[in-house]
Amino acid sequence: MLLIFRRAHRVHFPSVPGRMETLIHGTTRFPDFFALFSVIYLIGYVLVFRTWNPKHRRDASSCLISLAHGTPAVLLAIAALLADPSSSFASPNSEFQNLVLDFSIAYFSVDLLHFLLFLPGDILFIAHHIATLFVFLTCRHLVLHGAFSVLVLLAIAEVTSAFQNVWTLAGLRRAEIPMAADVYRILSPPFFALYSIMRGLLGPLFFVKMSMFYLSGEAGDVISWWVLVAWIVVVGGAIFVSILWISNLWMEMFRERKSGGEKER
Repeated sequence: MLLIFRRAHRVHFPSVPGRMETLIHGTTRFPDFFALFSVIYLIGYVLVFRTWNPKHRRDASSCLISLAHGTPAVLLAIAALLADPSSSFASPNSEFQNLVLDFSIAYFSVDLLHFLLFLPGDILFIAHHIATLFVFLTCRHLVLHGAFSVLVLLAIAEVTSAFQNVWTLAGLRRAEIPMAADVYRILSPPFFALYSIMRGLLGPLFFVKMSMFYLSGEAGDVISWWVLVAWIVVVGGAIFVSILWISNLWMEMFRERKSGGEKER
């Protein structure tokens, strides 16, 4: 999937608007991270969730690699941004920032394979992962600029990962295990609230700021226009779908609790 560059070299493009001379950074860590997430997935399927039914074992293993990615990705993204405080929307990617991109590219690649192999009908998640990989891959291996905006969006998106995956695991077993049902019920409001704040408020605010900068043309000399427009479309679409998803969950929760209250009365 990815080209592994064993040593830094320069790629010269013609002097055409939207093209530029870029420095391709050194060796990618994608293979190492891909192997790591693959092993974690197999450990989840073979050992951690071995007593679960086959479908739930696969879904739970997907949650396990998401847990292994989410919070570490947030911490790594923040550390990479702090390590280069002068970084901005059009800045060249630092080695640390590229490392974080490799980490996330590997996770989304393994999880995409999970969906393609076991849940090919889940078009929404497959489309989400392909779109996310497009943004990460073009930032990491094509334009080599803009990691600042990608990592901020990554941190905003993944800060809810731990909540979401524990909530999902509990949801998988809530019909069989009363404690799982309790965990699912207790976690729903705080998880929904945090998700709404991050994906429904902070995410859109940062997206508007990012879009205004890119559409102003200030990054046109270092990032091709078609890439900038594609990023705006992909990120905007992802935010819109996230808002729809959490809105549906809020409504479902209120319906369930209303129905439960009526049954008690």
